[in-house]
Formats: sequence, C-alpha cells, structure tokens
Amino acid sequence: MSEKLKIAVVGIGYWGPNLVRNFLKNDHVSGVVCIDTDRNRLDFILKQHPNVETETSFERVLDNADVDAVVISTPVSTHYPMAKSALEHGKHVLIEKPMTSNSRDAKTLYELAKEKSLVLMVDHIFVYNGAIRKIKELIKTGEIGNIMYYDAVRINLGLFQHDVNVIWDLAIHDLSIMDFLLPEKPVAVSAVGIGHYDNRIENISYLTLFFKNNCIGHINVNWLAPVKIRRILIGGDKKMIVFDDVEPVEKIRVYDKGVSAKTQEGIYQTLIQYRTGDMYAPKFDTTESLESVASEFTGSIRKRSDPLTDGAEGIRMIKLLEAAEKSLKNNGCIVDLNGI
Repeated sequence: MSEKLKIAVVGIGYWGPNLVRNFLKNDHVSGVVCIDTDRNRLDFILKQHPNVETETSFERVLDNADVDAVVISTPVSTHYPMAKSALEHGKHVLIEKPMTSNSRDAKTLYELAKEKSLVLMVDHIFVYNGAIRKIKELIKTGEIGNIMYYDAVRINLGLFQHDVNVIWDLAIHDLSIMDFLLPEKPVAVSAVGIGHYDNRIENISYLTLFFKNNCIGHINVNWLAPVKIRRILIGGDKKMIVFDDVEPVEKIRVYDKGVSAKTQEGIYQTLIQYRTGDMYAPKFDTTESLESVASEFTGSIRKRSDPLTDGAEGIRMIKLLEAAEKSLKNNGCIVDLNGI
C-alpha cells in the first residue's frame, strides 16, 4: 500500500488530542476525523487543528469508505464493542491500553482481525519510548548481566478512573515494559490493594511477580500520592539501571555497582563484597513515543505486517491483569501464570 491513510480518532478527551496531533504530522496520513459526542471537545480540537474533520456519530464514520483506520481512545468498557464494529467494517484498529476489559473479548478481536487481514494494535506506549528501548539494548548486549529484580513505582494524585482500578490503569504500563525488557516471563503473580471510597475501586496496589530464574518483580501503583513518581530500578549481577521518566535530562542512569558473594566452608561463612564503580547516563532516541506509535501503526498497515504491540501481545497483558485481579480479590494469593 502506497497511498496515504485517513485516520479516525474516537474520543477527544484527555489523550485523544495527543493522538490527533501525532497522526496529523505523520507523512503517510492524508487526514484525521475526530469523533466525540461532546461538541465542546470537537470545538476545542478544531481550534488547535482547523484542518481536521469532526463528527459526533461513530456509526457514520464506520460507513465512510474513505476512512482506513480507527483509533480508539475511550473508556475501557467501550473498547471491545467499538473495536469489533470497526473491524467488521473493514477498518484497521489501534486501541489505547488496556486492550479490553477481559481476555475473552481480546481474543475475539484478535481472531476477527486475523480473519479479515486487518491490523490490530494496542498502544502500550512505553514499548515505543526511546529510553526504554535503550534499556532493552543494554540488557540484550549483556552489559547489565543476569537480571535479579525489576522494581517499579508509578504514583501520582489522580487521574481516578470510573470503570477500572489502579492496576488496569497504571500497572499495565509496567507490565508491558517488563514484558518487553526482560528475557524471561513471570510464572506467578501476587497482588494486594485497597479502595478508600464508596465505589470500592482499588486506588492503591502492590504487585509481586515471580520468575523461574531467581528474578523477582515488584510494581507499586497509586492514585493517592502527593508527588508524581515514574521510576524503574533494574538490578543485574553486573550493573544496575535507574529509569526516571520525570527526570528532564538524565532519564537513564547506569551504575557499575553490585554485590558478590563467596561461600567458604559453611553457609554462615558467606563473604559479601560490594562493588562501586562509575555511573553514566547513556544517550537515547528522544522522538516522542506517541509519534513512534503512529509510525508503527501506519507502517504496519502499509506493509501488511504485525505491529510490535499486536493483538497477541494485548491478550497476554490482559491475562496478566486478570491474574493480578484474581490475586487482589483473594487477599494476595499467588496465582499461577502457566500458559500466559
């Protein structure tokens, strides 16, 4: 496919305008149609981008043969019916995370996209982040050594969601990052959390992920923190990495620090030695992540190829979320991830 694509963005709320902006500057996009039932949001996007088309009816856009693809940026509960309808109308689909509210619906979308030879992609945005991709490179080259732990903190005050808890809203980011970065997949998960308000939706949660290779993962997500923290620590037996997404300049820091243990005759004679070396901040591609998402989506459509974060990856992340949710509802019991 060589011709340019016409993209429809559904939902011009918090995230939608960012999607519109990045698709408008994509060289392979001929135009963008913005869809929202709130006329005020459409007026808002027209002031920012007078060249977009606006529409209040999703159905009318689906019936428009000029529209090649649909980008869904609406509440999670609407993802499945909207994506299914778009695929049935022959449109390629990009869905904001999480893909659907359950793995059954995610699998249905995946199979429908395959049946119709359409692209189905999930916006796991950090997989397209230049800093995260640099960390992937450092791990892949062996500079960090064997990974011992992955520790993530993703907290701030709000934004509260009405249809999903904090795991589905925030932990999905770190689960997708972890899935992208680590060579091994977790074999079990445990999660605890609490909801403080009348809707009882959990606003704080802690996830622990277990691996066969003696690695452990921990994710702390919270809508009630007075400060915004977006930090990941990855400990290898050679070096350690700190990724701070709030840091304006040195988002990645690599520390030549570690611990070595030498066991002598008995278990109580293990000698622990600490190694402290230099720290450096590697350079990385600073292209906006969402620009890379737009390029991946349009490129996959044009080349008729599977995107990096395709429907299969989306299903895997939903199954992880379901397992964590099961643990959360059962007082943190360990849930086996066999087969995910």
